[in-house]
Amino acid sequence: MKKKLVILSGAGMSQESGIRTFRDMDGLWEEYDVNDVATPEAWERNPELVMKFYNDRRKQLYEAEPNAGHRGLVDLEKDFEVQIITQNIDDLHERAGSKKVLHLHGELKKARSSVDESLIYDIDGWELKFGELCAKGSQLRPYIVWFGEAVPNMDLAIPMVESADLLVVIGTSLNVYPAAGLLNYAKRGTPIYVIDPERPTVFIRNVLYIVEKAGKGVEILKEKLKEQL
Repeated sequence: MKKKLVILSGAGMSQESGIRTFRDMDGLWEEYDVNDVATPEAWERNPELVMKFYNDRRKQLYEAEPNAGHRGLVDLEKDFEVQIITQNIDDLHERAGSKKVLHLHGELKKARSSVDESLIYDIDGWELKFGELCAKGSQLRPYIVWFGEAVPNMDLAIPMVESADLLVVIGTSLNVYPAAGLLNYAKRGTPIYVIDPERPTVFIRNVLYIVEKAGKGVEILKEKLKEQL
C-alpha cells in the first residue's frame, strides 16, 4: 500500500509560473489594497472594482503554465498516494495533472451565487460580467473565500492531514490562518518537509527545510522521499 503524502501549497508554488505573490508585493496585489478587492465589504462598496480585479487575474492565469514544481508533484503519484491542499485559487496543479486537489480559498475560474454559496458555476473564458445570474436570480460573484469569510473546506482538509504519513509544505509563510493551523493536526512523529526560499518564522517539530523555490525544491524532495519507499 502506498504511503499517504499530503501537500499544503501556497502562493510560492505558482510564483515561477509568473503569478505574483501577496507577500512579495508588500501587502498589495497589483497596487490594490486587500481591503478594496478581497473582502465582503469591498464587494458591497465597489463591486465593479472587485470584478475588474478578479477578471484581470483570471486573464493572467489563462496565460500562465504549470511550472516544474507542479509537474514534479505529479511524478510523486507513481510512488505515493498524493493529496494536495492548496491555498491558491489558480488551477495550475490540475493542469499539471495532479488528480486530488482541494482548494481552501476558492477557485479563480469559477463563480458563485451572491446569495447561496452552494451554487457554483464554471466561468466561460476569463471575464465574469454583471448581469450573469445564478439560478436564484442573484448576481454571480468570484468564487473566492475573502478575508473575513469562513473557510468551509477546512472541514475536509483536517482529516486529510490527520491521516498523512508524510506532510510537505511548499511556498507558504505559514502565517495565514486558518490554513497555517493545519499542521497542528498531523500525527505526532509525522515527517514534515518545508520548501520555501525563506525559512518560516514559526516553529515546526520534525521538520526538514529545503530552502529553495518550488521547482528546485520539489526535485530535491523527490530524491529525499526515495528513502521513504
